[in-house]
Amino acid sequence: MRVLIVGSGAREHALAWAIASKAQGRAPDRVYCAPGNAGTEGLAVNVAVDPGDTRALLSAVRELEIALVVVGPEGPLAEGLVDALLAAGVAAFGPPKKAAMLECSKAFARSFSERWGIPCARTARLADPSALERFIDENSGRRVVLKKSGLAAGKGVLESDDRQELLSFGTTVLESDQLLVEEYLAGRELSVFALCDNSDFLILPSCVDHKKALAGDRGPNTGGMGAVCPVPYADAGVMARIEREIVEPSFRGMKAEGLSYRGVLFFGVMLTQEGPKLLEYNVRFGDPETQSLIPLLETNPVELLSGVAQGSLCSLRPRFSKQVACGVVIATPGYPDSYPKDLLVDLVEAEGLLFHASTTRDEAGGVRTGGGRCFTAVGVGESWPEARDRAYSLARKVRFEGSWFRPDIGDKIQGIEW
Repeated sequence: MRVLIVGSGAREHALAWAIASKAQGRAPDRVYCAPGNAGTEGLAVNVAVDPGDTRALLSAVRELEIALVVVGPEGPLAEGLVDALLAAGVAAFGPPKKAAMLECSKAFARSFSERWGIPCARTARLADPSALERFIDENSGRRVVLKKSGLAAGKGVLESDDRQELLSFGTTVLESDQLLVEEYLAGRELSVFALCDNSDFLILPSCVDHKKALAGDRGPNTGGMGAVCPVPYADAGVMARIEREIVEPSFRGMKAEGLSYRGVLFFGVMLTQEGPKLLEYNVRFGDPETQSLIPLLETNPVELLSGVAQGSLCSLRPRFSKQVACGVVIATPGYPDSYPKDLLVDLVEAEGLLFHASTTRDEAGGVRTGGGRCFTAVGVGESWPEARDRAYSLARKVRFEGSWFRPDIGDKIQGIEW
């Protein structure tokens, strides 16, 4: 079997690494990444195709005789890549365009969750700046949440009680998109992933993402600065309630509304005093959660991914290690705002589980940065301190001009029984 992984991020590197290193003698004939990065080139064949170019991807799939396409980022899903693959008779891990609306339009997703009685934050839609200003004034002194309806690479959300900050963010969103306003939910956040083959679903080990740029959960939202898996406070009782109140009704509603789905669905959940509440859906594996989740997978990943794509999830029993994983994202200076690219990286001492994101290799063989979040350093251990120490030890060995990372990934759950 030949597998093509679409994307260039650390999530895609983690998937390629898992296929190459954990296939237990049943690896695909070859793994391809489109376009991949400097890290995937040692595990797969990188194909110089833009993930947003559906026609070029279909051509590559035919030429390389690909049997399974795994779509990493949300952009190609929103553009209908899976629809085109299925029409061409190619198995795909990822939802078609209609179901991808659950992530591509927060307005659509919130209407869907409300129709199916899924607990979530109280939400309103604002149509113009004057309505935004009235809302802010009516909620003066309260912390509220503003959300861009469309895709925003994890940065389309603002939580604030500052009038000017809210006005500036909301007005900018309204220039090109719908704006949602939500009540601020307090509690513990959780990332829940469920595989679905359009008939059955299977919930994976829970994760915690760290969205804020700075230590102590301060600063602007990012695409994610690190993650921990599994989460000690997501015990069997908590996960059973999430499945009963959020996951199962979501898939039941999708089936009733004709939203075909073969892939992984992300549920951003807030554990509040009233119980779990849905924050958002994503229609693909999370980044950086995948980098901490995938190293714990002990089952052949090709069997798992192809089983989902081909509708045989019910016959699979994936196994996960009892260990703990911690992932720390290493970013370029200026991220999540404007940042430089093409910085030369020193990886001489960086031996370990290091996943690249959008890196390239120059003519001299050096690794160059290509995005804002450049690497995820992952530590795996028998205990949380061991996993954390290994992750940060590796992160400190990745050196390029202005590189930085949050120093407190997972600290907020320290002291909780693992």
